[in-house]
Order: sequence, then C-alpha cells, then structure tokens
Amino acid sequence: MIAVIVVRDGVLPLGADETVAEAGGRALLVGTGVKEAAGGLTTLKTGLLAENGTFAPGRWAAQLAGVLAESDQVLLPSSPDGRDLAPRLAAELGRPLYPGAVRVTASQVELSRWDSRVTVTLPAPAPFVATLQPGVRGRPAEPDHGRPPHHTAITLPDRDVPDVEVLEVLAPEPGTVDLAEAPRIFAAGAGLGHGDLDGPSAVKLLGSVASALGASLGATRVVTDAGWTGYHRQIGTTGVVAAPELYVAFGISGAAQHIGGLRDPAHVVSVNIDPSCPMTAMAELGIVADAQSVLVELARILEAR
Repeated sequence: MIAVIVVRDGVLPLGADETVAEAGGRALLVGTGVKEAAGGLTTLKTGLLAENGTFAPGRWAAQLAGVLAESDQVLLPSSPDGRDLAPRLAAELGRPLYPGAVRVTASQVELSRWDSRVTVTLPAPAPFVATLQPGVRGRPAEPDHGRPPHHTAITLPDRDVPDVEVLEVLAPEPGTVDLAEAPRIFAAGAGLGHGDLDGPSAVKLLGSVASALGASLGATRVVTDAGWTGYHRQIGTTGVVAAPELYVAFGISGAAQHIGGLRDPAHVVSVNIDPSCPMTAMAELGIVADAQSVLVELARILEAR
C-alpha cells in the first residue's frame, strides 16, 4: 500500500498525514517543494520524492502509472487535487476507484455515502485506487521515532499526453468551500431557532453574516434533520469533520456527537444562554446571551457598515 500526495510549493493537502498513516507510512510525494513537504509529515517512514513541476493530472497519471504498478493499494487524500488525480490514475492502472473511503485494508474498503450518514463496506481483494476522507481516521498520537524517515528522490519519465492547462488557482468562496477545508466556520444549533425568526430564516441570516465575514456556514445534526439547511453543512461524527482556525457556535450546546466532528479548532466562540454547556466550556470566548438576538444585532451592525 502506498499514499500519493500532491504537493504545491511545499504545501501539503488536507488529510496528507492521515493518508500516509493509513498506508503504513509509505508515500510518494509529487509536485513542487516535495522535500520541504516531506519534513512536515509526522507519519512518513519511507518516502519517494518526485519534483515534477506544475500540477497536470493527465500527464502525472501517465508518469506515475509505472512507478505505482507494483503497489496493490494506492491511496490519495480526498483533497481537490487528490480527487482530480485519483480517477486518472485508476484509468491508467486499469483498476477500480473507491472514492470517499473512511478506512482501507488489503482486502476491503469502507466508503462514506449519503452525506456521511451511511458506511458501506466492500470487499476489494484486487488492486485498486481509493481516496481517503480527511479528518475521519486521524493519525497516531505520537509519531514513531524508532528510526528517521527514509527519503529517495526519483525522476519520473517524460510523457506527452493531452492535458488541461491551469490558468489561475482561485481561493474558494466561503459559501461553497468544503467544510473540511474551511478556515472559518459559523455554525447553527437548535438554539438559533428561538426568537422572532423561524429556524430556516435564522440559518439563512447566519449564512449571510458568515459570508460577509469570510466564513462558511456549518450546522448541527438537529438543524439539518429539521431541514433548515442541507446535510452537507452538518458537522459531527455523522457529518463532516472540520478543523477551522475559527469556530463560532450559535445556539449549540455541544453534544458529544457534534464536538466529535471538531479537530482542535484554534479559536472557539460560543453564543449560548447556558454558561455551563459543553460548547461554552471549551470556548475561549463565551457570550452568554440569546443566539438569535446576537445574530440579528451582528447583522444590523454589518449592514450599517
């Protein structure tokens, strides 16, 4: 088993360490600044480093096929580049593709389906390519320091194949970015539905405020089950696992299922009438007030400015 990690200017994609850990510490890093990126992987034991220029999924798939042919299981993080390269690799290798995996072994794959509400286990005895969902497997709490990682620089063969041309890479809009990659999240809980606004209207207003502040909209399962927003916005053990720099929780008590979907956010703000709820207890800043009232006032201030 081997992990394939796409590197851009020395920056690792989301889920890189988890994917390398799932592959037993063996990885092929390809792109620009791969040596620098290898130093940031705590789970890497054996690394193949291929400095290969600007990301070109068609050309890269043709180049990597020969190197990966002897590896029965090829794993990529389910990052944008990983999702772009994986199907091309599967086609070049003549293997099935298992997208959205949450666990991979030598003989089976567990896949997340139905907005992460269902896990499907499939037997996979033959060689395959899979993408691993970020934030669901984690990585060892303590890296293995038994011996230092072994790196080998390799040169990929030239391949002249039709490919896309990247003109520009744009930052994603906060309203559409995958929550697993969002740096700021404003999340709605059941408490946001109490007040002059009904639940859907309050969540819509929160989305507008979040967008104005460069943040993405998140929600608890109670909110998505009620139909106030889509399941793709659900954070928790049965939803998306997120690790934002800033997490602002409006009317969220902090049930274990929801907190289980947060991976150590750098800063947490809780707006809740209960000063003793778990979410407020874990927050750096706790605003003890009605969540909807605070949201409406925040929207008013932003509109005035």
